[in-house]
Amino acid sequence: MRGRRSINFFEQEPPPRELILEAIDLARWVPNHHLTEPWRFYLLSENVKSTIVELNANLVALKKGEEAAAAKRARWSSIPGWLVVTCLKSSDELRAREDYAATCCAIYALSLYLWSRGVGTKWTTGEVTRDARFYEAIWTDPKVEQVVGLVWYGFAAEIPVTARKPVSDILVEI
Repeated sequence: MRGRRSINFFEQEPPPRELILEAIDLARWVPNHHLTEPWRFYLLSENVKSTIVELNANLVALKKGEEAAAAKRARWSSIPGWLVVTCLKSSDELRAREDYAATCCAIYALSLYLWSRGVGTKWTTGEVTRDARFYEAIWTDPKVEQVVGLVWYGFAAEIPVTARKPVSDILVEI
């Protein structure tokens, strides 16, 4: 767990599909209240990936201009593996919170498993994942499911170095 990092830059070769399926299979075993199993995993094709890359580039262009959009398009196009994880919505506020939390745990379990097998991930929740056109691209009804994360995966081209606060800074004993 201490060695896992969010990976920003990946090698071009994608990991084996079977490895991703193993990670999804393991992720579905995280705790979830009343065994609701609220998560859905969308393994994206190159066509869907391209649609999302263009959607994001258009959003970036509106805010930061064409040069920034071109840079974002190039970077996103180089990411070898794309997975979207959603959570079924619930009209019950408590269940909705619990299901969202369980789906977050599933993403983390997936990420830890992949890391243990030499595959890095980056879990993003950027603006593009909240756009109605993103839901259209993945053929998902936003009234039924909410995107919890877009998970990029692949072999790390570089591994960032980070630090964490000491436990004494985050622990409150009462």
